[in-house]
Amino acid sequence: MYQEAIEQAVAHYRELLLSQVDRAEKMNNAQAPEKKDKTVIGIVGGDGIGPIIVAQAQRALEALLQDEIKAGKIELRSIEGLTLENRMAVGKAVPDDVLAAIKECDVLLKGPTTTPSGGTMESANVTLRRELDLYANIRPACVPEEGIDWMFFRENTEGEYTLGSKGIELPGLLTMDFKVTTVAGTRRIARAAFEFAKKNGKTHLSVVTKSNIMKKTDGMFSAICHEVAQDYPDIQVDEYFIDIMSANLLKPSLRSTFQVILLPNLYGDIITDEAAQIQGGVGTAGSANTGDRYAMFEAIHGSAPRVIARGMGDYANPESIMRAAVMLLQHIGMPDKAARLAAAIDQANVNAPITGTREGCTCAQFGDAVIAAL
Repeated sequence: MYQEAIEQAVAHYRELLLSQVDRAEKMNNAQAPEKKDKTVIGIVGGDGIGPIIVAQAQRALEALLQDEIKAGKIELRSIEGLTLENRMAVGKAVPDDVLAAIKECDVLLKGPTTTPSGGTMESANVTLRRELDLYANIRPACVPEEGIDWMFFRENTEGEYTLGSKGIELPGLLTMDFKVTTVAGTRRIARAAFEFAKKNGKTHLSVVTKSNIMKKTDGMFSAICHEVAQDYPDIQVDEYFIDIMSANLLKPSLRSTFQVILLPNLYGDIITDEAAQIQGGVGTAGSANTGDRYAMFEAIHGSAPRVIARGMGDYANPESIMRAAVMLLQHIGMPDKAARLAAAIDQANVNAPITGTREGCTCAQFGDAVIAAL
């Protein structure tokens, strides 16, 4: 009864396997990017609350980088078209013209984008991470009064997400999705995490998997991470399964001991939201997506369509995307300006607190407070 569907699924799987072999070989043969005299920062609004919060982060960058912009060393370039309406109209997660414009930039400050449930349209983020080869998703969480200073390194281009919209279905019977782990992909995210630990005086790195169950994919991820660890003898390495690590982050006697946490894609997506909630909510957290050529900085939350539907978009909190802008400044070699922006955000939280209600400050008022603090 299902023989024809099975044959089609086998042919489909073969195509997927060949595409992943090609991707893995390209990683093995990747070339170092050329250095450039000017840094182009693409500003992408996205959907929902995205354009509202990104506008305030752009104001902050314009204020901080005005001298570099005048000198032609930095360009802030607005990129339109990554809206849900435009993506749905052309039937692509990232329209071709938008992707071409993005690839002309060096780094992106990107607002959240909506991914429709069901259907076949891929997440714009997943597409951009693959197209720009942004293999490291880097997310900090910090609560000084509780001894929390975590840095998460999430593999960003593999796992369940790389083929998340390309699974197999036998109608009325079953569906299957695929998880992909490559040697090169795992080695480079592990190297990035260990290098960060080494350069920042960290002495403890935790690898997080479910290798007792996902024996091939997570098993290889674990093995390669421990192999890379041999080059960093001064860093203590331990390993946790994702379920117990999720619990341990909530345990005061343990969580202050964690420093750098290294995870595959899906686990990292989930657990960094937990970490952001511990920090004060997803609205407070930014993230970096970096590769060897490009980098993208964004909030960790979504586009909040319910907030827009309630007419409360102007009260959205821009702290998350501003924290992403702090990471962007660090990435392009401006730590002093990054520190100034971080301090200004802290001051704005005191002078113009956002509550998500009409009793609190608006997004623009928070932006005003940041500019004033700068």
